[in-house]
Amino acid sequence: MNYRGMSYPGQRPLAVTPESASEALWVTYRWMTLGLATTGLVALGIASSPAALDVLLQNRFLFYALLFGQIGLVLGFRAAASRASTAVVAAMFFAYAALTGVTFSTLFLVYTASSIASTFFVTAGAFGGLSLFGAVTRRDLSAIGRFGMFALIGVFIALFVNMFLRSSGVGLLIDIVGVVLFAGLTAYDTQRLKALFSSGETSGNLPLVGALTLYLDFINMFLFLLRFTGDRRRS
Repeated sequence: MNYRGMSYPGQRPLAVTPESASEALWVTYRWMTLGLATTGLVALGIASSPAALDVLLQNRFLFYALLFGQIGLVLGFRAAASRASTAVVAAMFFAYAALTGVTFSTLFLVYTASSIASTFFVTAGAFGGLSLFGAVTRRDLSAIGRFGMFALIGVFIALFVNMFLRSSGVGLLIDIVGVVLFAGLTAYDTQRLKALFSSGETSGNLPLVGALTLYLDFINMFLFLLRFTGDRRRS
């Protein structure tokens, strides 16, 4: 699930220099990196524990409760970000990252560990390049953002429909579109964040909001890339 929208009512203009805007962007990257680290450590910890995996896989209610918990946290995060303290918003961000790690632990049952690791590093490299492009380009990427919103809805509807169709061809097409979509959104979201930081019309928690946005771009690009190129375990 992706999070869009990074401005809030009641924002106060701040005196922002190019240096402080760049620093705010780096703070955003640091929050995002810590979130990814949390997800990875939790996923590895559970995947290395057969007992924990058994609890997760044998209790379908628990697994779906975790998924809905992730959705609830994202929605609650958006509502809280404009008025709650940074500590509270950060706690929600890391709670979401940890829950994602719990659900991601099941990926180790489907794909080989080496495939997951290599896909992660490919995603990291692609994300870094795309985010850098979004930060330095003077080309207006807002069209990508507008198109991305509709494409995002279409991709997730297609994923839901293909759960019943079970078409490998449709699945492959969805994966390719998903990778391209989140690649474009990574560049767009970075450009939009930089513009918001530079304008000074930001909330104190905008770096955390931006971190969640970029985190979700990364995670979704990783998932679609893993579905597309990942080596599945043999039964």
